[in-house]
Amino acid sequence: MITQNRFNQYRTMWIYIFFDLPTETKQEVRAANQFRKMLLNNGFTMFQFSIYIRHCSSRENAKVHVRRVKTNLPKNGKVAVLTVTDKQFGMMELFHGRKVIPKPPPKLQLELF
Repeated sequence: MITQNRFNQYRTMWIYIFFDLPTETKQEVRAANQFRKMLLNNGFTMFQFSIYIRHCSSRENAKVHVRRVKTNLPKNGKVAVLTVTDKQFGMMELFHGRKVIPKPPPKLQLELF
């Protein structure tokens, strides 16, 4: 019998949310802030100012969170969603100036089933 690791690098996913939202009026600023708060309340972490990321234990779980983002899109602006495997995320190189910085560690999630 072949045992499968439930949390391998090809099964776990990372969701990237990229956005460029207008902030010229008070209503647009409010909408942009509400969108950011929605991302934070749904487990996303700010990666850069307009890029948020979230670790998911499976593709199915990632689809749930992508659907939630889609239902909360602001009226104006551009939003892009990208999902990558943990393996692909692990190949990313991060720099701050010329200094290499460590990648954010994956968050451990409790799985009940």
